[in-house]
Amino acid sequence: MNTHTENSPFGEVIYAYTRKQAIADGFQVEVSKTAQEAGIRFPVFITRTAFDAYVTVPPNVNGQDEAGRLWDVVWMLKFAIRKAAQGQSRLPFVLYVRNDNRAAKLEKLVAMCGALDMDDPQPAITIILPDED
Repeated sequence: MNTHTENSPFGEVIYAYTRKQAIADGFQVEVSKTAQEAGIRFPVFITRTAFDAYVTVPPNVNGQDEAGRLWDVVWMLKFAIRKAAQGQSRLPFVLYVRNDNRAAKLEKLVAMCGALDMDDPQPAITIILPDED
């Protein structure tokens, strides 16, 4: 029996976890509005792990707010995109984050470009922690 399909040499997809499901389950957060304000044209999403690590303000940290921290992430992403090589689909970038009341630390994130969802091939960007892929 031939299990290969015309579109995939691996056969029929048995199960796929869509971006819509990931957002509904809380594993990704859409940040496209803020990204558009920073000049990024594509839809942008961030994994919950990365969001909690660098956007959510830890308890008892002074002088920080979620909107400002999110802006820092997408602003640094914008500059990383400007410096990226054409066709690059995995883009590491860094930013300073203060998760305590001491000095900010340089933290690494990765932006990946791919399809918006299983049924929507338009480009979208997903921000992840370096060890999440």
